[in-house]
Amino acid sequence: MAHERSDNHEINCNARNTFYSSFRRSIQDNAMSDNQQAGQPQPPPETHQFDFWLGEWDVWWREPDSDVTGGTNRIERSFDGHVIVEHFDGQPGTPLQGMSVSVFDIRTGKWYQTWVDNAGGYLDFSGAFSDGKMILSREAEIDGKPIKQRMVWFDIQPDSLHWNWERSGDGGATWAVVWAITYKRRK
Repeated sequence: MAHERSDNHEINCNARNTFYSSFRRSIQDNAMSDNQQAGQPQPPPETHQFDFWLGEWDVWWREPDSDVTGGTNRIERSFDGHVIVEHFDGQPGTPLQGMSVSVFDIRTGKWYQTWVDNAGGYLDFSGAFSDGKMILSREAEIDGKPIKQRMVWFDIQPDSLHWNWERSGDGGATWAVVWAITYKRRK
């Protein structure tokens, strides 16, 4: 019986290794062909659209029926400049901590961001930089009703910017600000 378990374990390990090897090769081939087709061994110029956000920030907001409170946010480039990584710490203002990764896809001409946090939250966004604003949005459901959500970076200055979390229940005709954060660059 021990021999049978060992054989099955070896077969499962070999199958898993074959899968991961094939998966890794597929990702590498796709990434390499996209970069080669675009002739860009370096990140595309559009990746600099998020340069305003890079750095270490003090962030603050007003909670309902309370004073202004806040935390910190650190944003950096990773993976040879192709990925923007965010490290948000809402303490002491809120226990929320999270991170996001953002990439520019040269095939679609859009930005994509994935957010995860210490509450088990997962959000995915797509969008673009236009007219001095970065807007990333998504579709979701609240209480069984479809809504749109978006993040808007605006009033972008060298050492400050504003960020809004907004929601629309009418397909994007109107937007309500749910959370407004002010960023001030740490010196």
